[in-house]
Amino acid sequence: MDCCVIPLRHGGLSLVQTTDFFYPLVEDPYMMGRIACANVLSDLYAMGITECDNMLMLLSVSQKMNDKDREKVMPLMIRGFRDAAEEGGTSVTGGQTVINPWIIVGGVASVVCQPNEFIMPDGAVPGDVLVLTKPLGTQVAVNAHQWLEQPERWNKIKLVVTKEEVKEAYQEAMFSMATLNRTAAGLMHKFQAHAATDVTGFGLLGHANNLAAQQRNEVAFVIHNLPIIAKMTAISKACGNLFNLVQGTSAETSGGLLVCLPREQAAKFCSEMKSQSSGAGGQGASGGAWIIGIVEKGDRRARIIDKPRIIEVPPRGSQAANQDNSSTSPDQNPNLS
Repeated sequence: MDCCVIPLRHGGLSLVQTTDFFYPLVEDPYMMGRIACANVLSDLYAMGITECDNMLMLLSVSQKMNDKDREKVMPLMIRGFRDAAEEGGTSVTGGQTVINPWIIVGGVASVVCQPNEFIMPDGAVPGDVLVLTKPLGTQVAVNAHQWLEQPERWNKIKLVVTKEEVKEAYQEAMFSMATLNRTAAGLMHKFQAHAATDVTGFGLLGHANNLAAQQRNEVAFVIHNLPIIAKMTAISKACGNLFNLVQGTSAETSGGLLVCLPREQAAKFCSEMKSQSSGAGGQGASGGAWIIGIVEKGDRRARIIDKPRIIEVPPRGSQAANQDNSSTSPDQNPNLS
């Protein structure tokens, strides 16, 4: 499971707790702090929990940093983490800082709750629909942005993408990773979700397989659609599938929730995700959710069909995003209707 759920001695309550940390992957220290916090909270949100009682921050300062860099970078990272925690309705009350060869940032999130506040990730049934709440391709976007300064790497992808498109995709990935999955967690209750997980380091297929393996019923997940940040599929192909993006194993950081919903609720879930995201500070075209597959009777495994439909998700603020109002249309694949 994404969190540990520990029944407490005090009647009917459980302690739900999670921890996560990683190395910086974007250039902006403040945004890195926000991403790290969103990533920690995401494990709670994957269980339908919308409130967090407390957070601790884990921080490792690189011994290679001089005093000037340290005094500039680390407070920004801490502020980003705290601001995201505040957005999630919680606060950071402590933690641990160490010196290490590398910068590491992460934390712990804890909440005491009643059984009706969380959704165990094991109730999928045949006929359910799979929904994903953030586009894929963050790893590709971050790497492509680094390659702008590496001519040898850039030469491999410059025929399929412009520098401007890479910069837009990088911004989209950064804001997507820093977006809390809290809205989706609340809607899981409203639309009777049967199971969910968040998509992070193992990629979409890795986490779909983990979730399928936990199900009480004999089910399999079949993925038909892949919503991907625009141009990232082309970059991945130009690199000889270095990232395995379309194969579903490209690592994501602070990705969306993969949710199993009753068929009759999935379109409403997507529609409400889009409307709530649009009103939440400029989520733009990427805010929302996509129907990506189905749950059928099977051997508790997940698979992506041979030729999945790629849904190109335009970065917010781009010309394509301003023209695109249909990115969360529920009717996205004849196979699913």
